[in-house]
Amino acid sequence: MKQSTLSEVKSAVTPRATLLVIGVVALQLLFVASYVGALHEPRLKDVAFGVVAPQASVEQAVDRLDGLPGSPLDPRALPDEETARKQIENRDIDGALVVRPTGTADTLLVASGSGRALSIALGALIDATSEAQGRTVRTVDVAPVSPQDFNGLSSFYLVIGLSVGAYLCASILAISAGARPANPTRAATRLGTMVLVALGGGLGGAVIVGPVLGALPGSVWALWGLGALLIFAVGAATLALQGLFGVIGIGLAILLIVIAGNPSAGGAFPAPMLPPFWQAIGPALPPGAGTWAARSISYFHGNAMTSALLVLSAWAVAGVVITMLAAVLRQRRAARPDAPRAEAGGAAEGGGATRASGSGA
Repeated sequence: MKQSTLSEVKSAVTPRATLLVIGVVALQLLFVASYVGALHEPRLKDVAFGVVAPQASVEQAVDRLDGLPGSPLDPRALPDEETARKQIENRDIDGALVVRPTGTADTLLVASGSGRALSIALGALIDATSEAQGRTVRTVDVAPVSPQDFNGLSSFYLVIGLSVGAYLCASILAISAGARPANPTRAATRLGTMVLVALGGGLGGAVIVGPVLGALPGSVWALWGLGALLIFAVGAATLALQGLFGVIGIGLAILLIVIAGNPSAGGAFPAPMLPPFWQAIGPALPPGAGTWAARSISYFHGNAMTSALLVLSAWAVAGVVITMLAAVLRQRRAARPDAPRAEAGGAAEGGGATRASGSGA
């Protein structure tokens, strides 16, 4: 009886399943560490900030702000208020203080379209600093967030929704006939399917946040293009990871897109409020690049999008190249004299890839 029970346990939880469960537990812990680590204590750090003041006092004002405890600001002198507004609209700086030479009331320029949390934090900081100098501050929102876009989070949720759908679709395409692409034709077919998914999902997301809900005021066409590029980039990257690592690639996609990408995307707290690690990786991952571009489309006339689009394009191109290379290399391995044993190993690891290949799936 004891032997029978042990056999049942071994058949129910195989060594491979045990390793996968351990991997899932690791992802759980990484999820907690990444989200709590990034978001538990937001604070301003080296925020790009302009200072407009009379020539005689501008350096003193810059030095005063630069010397604040914890280095919350990275101030630089600007010639006039018009230049400050333009740099904010171009997303070169996140805010600016315009010191009025007459009177005791200054003006703080912010852009809640970059994230309301950032503009609120800048307002609180400058209010406290100015009060200590016996001055008051009037806040002007240069790029205000839409009234239907609470806290400026709609662009972030749009990107996260499209990203999750992208890696889920790519995972389904791959595991439906084995976790590894068996040949270049199948890999190309899956990539082509992801193009259709990207076009449909991108259009649907743009219509929902635009005409249907009125959450984002940007161009539907621009948001559609961004959404399609984002979906294909994430989908192609997921297919590439699965082509290289089999079913483990799904976990790696979750690690990159969800665990690392979401908290560093600048959604709840924009990049200048994140810890250094998440601030550094955010712009290089699809969720961060997508969120930045979506906000640029919606609130900044499409300014400062080049780097974000290049990041997404790089993920898409790398995903296509790696997916096809993995398929070609696998086909070459299968053509060797020991192909039957290689295929058997692939079937055991990939969950039926050999049977799917024989059926032409």
